[in-house]
Amino acid sequence: MPRPTLSLRLLAPRHWPAWVGVGVIWLIARLPFRWLMRLGRLAGRLALHLNRERRRIAATNIALCFPELDPASQQALVRANLCDVGMMLVEFALGWMGSRRAIGRVPVTVEGLEHLQAARDAGRGVLLVGGHFSHLELCARLVSQRIRIAGMYRRMDSDVFEFAVLRARLDYADAMFDKDDIRGTVKYMKAGGTVWYAPDQDMRSKDNVFVPFFGVPAATITATHHLARLSNAVVIPFFHRRLPGDTGYALRLGAPLEGIPSKDAAADTARVNAQIEQMVREAPEQYLWVHKRFKTRPPGEPKLY
Repeated sequence: MPRPTLSLRLLAPRHWPAWVGVGVIWLIARLPFRWLMRLGRLAGRLALHLNRERRRIAATNIALCFPELDPASQQALVRANLCDVGMMLVEFALGWMGSRRAIGRVPVTVEGLEHLQAARDAGRGVLLVGGHFSHLELCARLVSQRIRIAGMYRRMDSDVFEFAVLRARLDYADAMFDKDDIRGTVKYMKAGGTVWYAPDQDMRSKDNVFVPFFGVPAATITATHHLARLSNAVVIPFFHRRLPGDTGYALRLGAPLEGIPSKDAAADTARVNAQIEQMVREAPEQYLWVHKRFKTRPPGEPKLY
């Protein structure tokens, strides 16, 4: 996939504020790793006080998903999660615009590459299924140091950021497929490619089914089932977490989800949700709880936000 070229229309004055934002991200990505982590923690402390609406959303999600925790423990998890949002900001900067040398210096361990190799030896593509953790962009780039991958993404609202981020992603990814480009994604996996995909957000799509996520009915897109069915790709869970004390990241490719695709799209989607739930339970403070995961409700159910 060719990298996008700069259009003169993106240099119009109305785009200048966006270019300033891109420049700030580029400068942040130039900081040493430990400085980045310190900046992220500082941004996280600010996030505790700046966005009450997101705090309310995170608190609602955590109360729904961890009813076994007492109120004080739930609030502690909310605070930890909002602090993690600050880490997400600097990790996105590093993932998007960090130099190859800087990425090479990030401490990382990767487990489970043998599952990927087995799929390749069998001549099959791979669909890496993960969740929206704060460091998803950075960890996608970290794993790309070891395997060739492509990704699925949603276009950004800003044309400048769409250009800059897509260009940066294509420095390390084979391809980036729009979330609606099913044909291109399937063709890539049929040719033996590996695609990273996170199906754990409320997409408000006609292809949603209600399946459990932490025991709560969650509108979940069935794309994992359909992509696997159309491409004959192996579905492999992909988990990543930040380690304590600025010691880096742990990435894990799980064993393939046998039996996906089945004839039941809802059952396959429920299995994927169960895998992501298991990932979240290992690092709950690092998950994107500020997203309205349960915004779409089953018929007759009251709104939660």
